[in-house]
Amino acid sequence: MIDMSKQFAVIRIRGTVGVNSGIRHALESIRLRKPNHCVILPDNEYTKGVLQKTKDYVTWGHISDDMLKTLVSKRGKINSKTVVEGKEVSSVLKKLKEGMIKDSGIKPVFRLSPPAKGYERGGIKKAFTQKGALGSRGDKINDLIAKMI
Repeated sequence: MIDMSKQFAVIRIRGTVGVNSGIRHALESIRLRKPNHCVILPDNEYTKGVLQKTKDYVTWGHISDDMLKTLVSKRGKINSKTVVEGKEVSSVLKKLKEGMIKDSGIKPVFRLSPPAKGYERGGIKKAFTQKGALGSRGDKINDLIAKMI
């Protein structure tokens, strides 16, 4: 069983023009095909390797239980038009906690809006440590997701 604090929320920040084919393949392998899309991934060596390879196009961090519940209830889709509601949210969260996103009954990609009031001051071409938007941001990913829901 995977601990919830050990799951990453990964959000694609930058677009597709001029992306190296190896990086493009890595982004597609974790289902991030468009900007402002978010996926939930387990904290393992494969995920860390993909995140390191795509660090110039995505941002990530450990998602909290409350933010995951909000994300599933507001942006979780069963099919292209049906949103997850009511009692389905708890069953989906249980499946996600067990690391079975394919069996959870929702689409694995959450489509988000651009963040309210924009990204950080440094823009989308600098790392989070340099006051930009890219790379690892730890628990501050929850603040970004809240701005994008």
